[in-house]
Order: sequence, then structure tokens, then C-alpha cells
Amino acid sequence: MDVLVIGGGIGGLTLALTLHASGAARRIRVFEAAPEIKPLGIGINLGAHAMKEMSALGLEDALVATSCQPTDYAFFTRHGQLVYREPWGKAAGHQWPHVSILRPDLHRVLLDAVRARIGADNVVLGHRCTGVEQSGGRVTARFADASGAGLPAQEGDVTIACDGIHSVVRTQFYPGEGPFIYRGINLWRGVSLTKPFLTGASIARIGARHSTVIIYPLRNNYDGQGNTLVNWVAEIERDVAVPVDWNKPGRIEDFLPTYQDWTFDWMDVPALMKRAQQILSYPMVDRDPLPRWSFERVTLLGDAAHPMYPQGGNGGAQAILDAATLARLLKSESDPAAALRAYEAARLPATSKIVVQNRTAPPNLIVDTVERRTGDKPFSRLEDVITKDEMKAIFESYQRTAGYHVQQVSASTSSPGRRAAP
Repeated sequence: MDVLVIGGGIGGLTLALTLHASGAARRIRVFEAAPEIKPLGIGINLGAHAMKEMSALGLEDALVATSCQPTDYAFFTRHGQLVYREPWGKAAGHQWPHVSILRPDLHRVLLDAVRARIGADNVVLGHRCTGVEQSGGRVTARFADASGAGLPAQEGDVTIACDGIHSVVRTQFYPGEGPFIYRGINLWRGVSLTKPFLTGASIARIGARHSTVIIYPLRNNYDGQGNTLVNWVAEIERDVAVPVDWNKPGRIEDFLPTYQDWTFDWMDVPALMKRAQQILSYPMVDRDPLPRWSFERVTLLGDAAHPMYPQGGNGGAQAILDAATLARLLKSESDPAAALRAYEAARLPATSKIVVQNRTAPPNLIVDTVERRTGDKPFSRLEDVITKDEMKAIFESYQRTAGYHVQQVSASTSSPGRRAAP
């Protein structure tokens, strides 16, 4: 089978690796619109469910070596009061770690593996897909370069659109879908150096949904002087959305005033933000779940299939799970079109639930509940506000929807085999 992969991001590169590991494809070609690979982006979280697939591909050691592995997840009010803390990753009983990593480092590990395993000449840069056509059991993908000039069309048995939130292939099948859905929250993301905080391996989520900060470590002793490189994400309710561009620079004056008094004995949030090496902005946008992804021998994967709020480490992780499922089915099904339909049946309902959950009940629902019951005032005794069992139930509900509860990951068998490709 000759597979065309449209897009060289996390989903596309993982798909190339899972196809190779499963033996599902005779030839795999990845076509990326960017004319050169640049280290773009800030931090990303890969939960145990995604790391299970990375481990199956022989990449766990490489990812662990260039990341942090948080061991607890802690929720705080905007007054700095601890609301809930739970063990995380291997500390929660997972066989695989939770990994917090710079997105460029993740992309580098994936790209190096793809080039080594399927051949560097099968990763083709400067090819922006402009559309696909099908005839006689074959798919033709058409391309243009950065200037818009046409490039030679390419044919394959199957084409997988991993071309991101602005997917051309998705638009071809759904031309009247309209703009992204914005519900009033913008994000600003940055990386800063700071002394280790809390346990030194903590993810901290501070504040309720209308103004939140998430902070997590990316690399310990980053500067050789004991300081940790951390990723932080500020979420604020706003009437107007910033541009839908993952790599759009942000301005600190647009969000810093909201956090000016968020100074605690364990973290000075405004000082952390002022030390940012880079700041990017992004609106909290998604799209309504689609009725279908697969059209004969063409299907969608990752953000092209299910753009969702970047909550709970789900965007990249769900693309990885898509890739593992699709590779397994392309190997087990004799008819490629049937494999794509089976992939859609397995993954579309699961990801649709996450899209909706991220809108209505994201992880910080715990702090939302506390804030509502206290009138956004400091509490004297947390047990008078909410019980541990109630908080645990809220958080575990999200984990189960996202697919990374420890019981689900242990039971899952979605990986395309368990051998690591050389």
C-alpha cells in the first residue's frame, strides 16, 4: 500500500511511524507545506495514553531525556489556596510516564525517527496540499509551493489529511463549515526560568475558568544553576478573539494586569510572566464534531478531524491515538476504504466527547465549583466547601472522557503491535 500523509506535524509524523511499525504500508510519503522545519511552539503535555504509543515506537527514552515527567497535578484558587492534588503519571500507577516537553523537541524526536525509518527523501517539504481527487481506487493529491505555483501531483492508494486546524482537505469536503467557534477565552503562552516550585515535578492549575494559569516544568536545571524551564498558559475571558495562529506572538500588556496580585509563597506569577523568553497568543476555538471523516480512500486525522480546546493535554495526544488506531486497522483490514471507515467508527465518537467536554467541563471545573460556592473569597476550611470525593469524581470524569485514566490506559490495546522499529 502506498500512503500519502498530508502534513508533517505531530499527527502526520506519528502516523508515518505507526504505519512503518505495523507494516501496513509498502511506501509512506509525508508532504509538509513549510519549506523548512523550524523550532516553533512552546510546551506540550503527553499523557500516559500517548506515551504508551510513543513507547511502542521505541521513542520513550528519547522523549524522557529531553523533558520533565510530572508526578502530581495540583489545583489552586486565584488566592493561592490548594484545593486538590492528585498523583500523576507513573506516581499514579501508570506504566508509562506523563511527559511535559517543548514542542520543538517532540517534533525533532519524531522527525529524526521518521527520516531514519522511512527515508529522508520520503519527507517532502515545501508542498502545500491544494486538494485531492479519487478515481479507480487511487487518490491524487495536488500541491503548490510557498509562492502558489503548482507542483507535480502525487498518487497513492490512501491519503490521510493531517494538515491541521486550517485543513485544506477538510474544507474540500465541508466547504460551508464557516469560521472557528470562539466562546470568549484567549490564551497566552510562554516559557520562563524559575526556581523549582511545589514538589519540583508538579503541574499547577491556578484560578477558575474566567482567569486561569497553568504552570508545568519542561526541563530541570535548564541553565546549569538549578533553575527549571517552565511552560505557563494564561487563560482569560475576552470578547474579541486573537488570531487563530499557534505561533502568533503575544503582548504581555494584554494579560499581565489580570495576574498582577497573584503572588504566593510558592510562586510569583507576574514575575514569572515578565521573565518569559517568548510569548505566543491563541484563542480558545474549536469546531463542532463532524458527521464523518472518511471519504472512500481519504480521511482526516488530528486537528484536521477534531480541532478542540487545548485543554488537558488532548490536542497532540488525540492525534497520536488517531495514528495508532488507523495504522492498526490499515494492517488488519484488506480493503483500505473499510479500514478508514473502521477508524472513523473507533475514533470519531471518542474525540467528539472530548471536544464537548473541553467546552463544558474542563479540568478546572474543580476550582470553578469552589469559587462559585465561596463567592470567589478565600476559604477557611475547604471541607466546608467541597468534599475530596466530589473533587476526585470531577477530575476522574475528565480523565475517563480523555482516555487517560489509569484503568483505561492499562486496558487499552490500540497500539499497532508492540515492537519498536529500528
